[in-house]
Amino acid sequence: LANQRQGTAKTKTRGEVTGGNQKPWKQKGTGRARQGSTRAPNWPGGGTVFGPQPRSYTQIVPKQVRQLARKSALNARAREQAVLLVDALSFSAPKTKAMTQLLASLGVAEKKVLLLTEGVKPNVYLSARNLGRVMVLPYSDASTYHILWSDVVVIESAALTTNSAEG
Repeated sequence: LANQRQGTAKTKTRGEVTGGNQKPWKQKGTGRARQGSTRAPNWPGGGTVFGPQPRSYTQIVPKQVRQLARKSALNARAREQAVLLVDALSFSAPKTKAMTQLLASLGVAEKKVLLLTEGVKPNVYLSARNLGRVMVLPYSDASTYHILWSDVVVIESAALTTNSAEG
């Protein structure tokens, strides 16, 4: 989830705030504390001392660890009886109604569903994209996060056979 952060939060330091060029009052003789700028952090309208600056929140996880986590997540769903295999997911045209009927026939209409297809299938994606609790991904693109997000994983059987040879 850290990799999804934009990291664009930023505040202005005293050097970036507009104004503050002139000394507010002379150094001696006024009885007040010496001040060098009206944009110092202790002044209203002054800069922020240690505020956020743009940075990357990227955390690199080794590929083998990612693969192991994905297998563990699928195993967890399988132990919960939450993995369903479907022969083929193919729609001649994008129809949300057909997708809702398919999910209802599988008995997962009210759950968060992850549909894993063999390769990219535009009609399946377009049929499900208007459903808030359904996510369609190619099997090879599914991450541990996606699998753990869902309550039920529906996998196209052809996706398992083609991807088992790869890794």
